[in-house]
Amino acid sequence: MLPPRLNPGDTIGIAAPSSPVTQENEAQYIAGIEFLETLGFQVVPGRHVYSTSWGYSAAPQEKADDLNRMFANPAIHAIICAQGGPNANACLSYLDWEVIRANPKIVLGISDITVLLNAITHRTGLITFHGNDVMWGFGRHPAPYDVDEFKRCLIGGRIGPIPPNGPRKTVRSGAAEGILWGGNLGCLQKLIGTPYFPDFTDAIFFVEAIGVKPEACDHLFHQLQQAGVFDRVHGVIVGFIDGLQNDPGATHQMEDVLVHITADYTFPVLKVDDFGHNCPNTVLPVGGRARLDADAQTLEILEPVVRTR
Repeated sequence: MLPPRLNPGDTIGIAAPSSPVTQENEAQYIAGIEFLETLGFQVVPGRHVYSTSWGYSAAPQEKADDLNRMFANPAIHAIICAQGGPNANACLSYLDWEVIRANPKIVLGISDITVLLNAITHRTGLITFHGNDVMWGFGRHPAPYDVDEFKRCLIGGRIGPIPPNGPRKTVRSGAAEGILWGGNLGCLQKLIGTPYFPDFTDAIFFVEAIGVKPEACDHLFHQLQQAGVFDRVHGVIVGFIDGLQNDPGATHQMEDVLVHITADYTFPVLKVDDFGHNCPNTVLPVGGRARLDADAQTLEILEPVVRTR
């Protein structure tokens, strides 16, 4: 199910399904909104983006209410999440899946929003989008790559190659086609064993992380292996791993650990810097069909992921 593409003048709703906006980060949040306005969009914040009714977070029902209202409101054309955090999974039980299914629109976020993107696509078939959030992506002087990729995918409806943001590396040879699933590795783990965990059959699995050590990559990948994920995927893309990749003392990178754990598999693995924390981000359509060629070091979107209105 394809959401309508964005057009200048459209209205974007801002939701906070994970951490709330606080006084400490409000300036960055406002800067992100102002950036979207410079692109020609109107911005409407959700009622509960500042809510800390549970002391540390909005209540799960409050988070879901903002999302349900935005999906139901025909005047809102896309939903971009304010930021990530620890507990977006709390609101999943309160989402109105029929409303979401009946009102397809763009949903964009990163980090803990991984749980929301994959759950929505799995439960409804709506393609969602892994990319910059308001505060940490658009609120901190986005790079030209950030801006161009946002426009190419969500306004232009790009089909074809995703341009690289820096060097790419062939980790395991091969090429494959499949459906994109993934995001933040630790956050995706929250969905295992729930009704919201996607079916990775024929998947191109993309992963990123922040602040992980090789030991954490090990247990996360082993859990995915034990859940049968690597039996079903067609290929894996490893993004920018902040805190490990830029650690000059690191002896193992995430892709090294992945190759150890999946030594009995043959699916291709490509390392890129095109998405992740604290780096420029492309926009990856969760649920969209893509082709990965690890030898040619290319990734391309094969089919439309947004439609004209």
